[in-house]
Amino acid sequence: MVRVLFVCLGNICRSPMAEAVFRNLVKTEGLAEEIEIDSAGISGWHAGERPHYGTIQVLSKHGISHDGIYSRQIQKNDLQTFDYIVAMDEENIEGLRKLGVSKGKVFRLLDLVDNSLTKNVPDPYYTGNFDQVYDLIERGCEALLRKIKEEHCL
Repeated sequence: MVRVLFVCLGNICRSPMAEAVFRNLVKTEGLAEEIEIDSAGISGWHAGERPHYGTIQVLSKHGISHDGIYSRQIQKNDLQTFDYIVAMDEENIEGLRKLGVSKGKVFRLLDLVDNSLTKNVPDPYYTGNFDQVYDLIERGCEALLRKIKEEHCL
């Protein structure tokens, strides 16, 4: 089982969006039994909350379920149990470094997208631009799935 954790600041906008998009891609590829997917936030501000309304709205527009996704704060043991820890921006990487060393691969989602004009997924909590964030996350998730399939011969 390959374990993937998406991380952003509060776990209500970007990382739950990435979790839902990636889960949908994995399901479409018939790999749901091979890849476990979760998301978490550096902060615990929104622990237990559903995704932000803007995230729910953009996922619904694309026919992607957000069922079962609730915010949680990342725990130190997550660094040892996940194979891929995928941050949305450099600040999230710094937050992860403060937690300690990870057995998994820690990187930004857009590091996998060769032609991306940015490597940080902007936080739509502040910008309101959920559609732009969705497009970036979709491209990053497609690249991540290709990477995992290649590295794990799936």
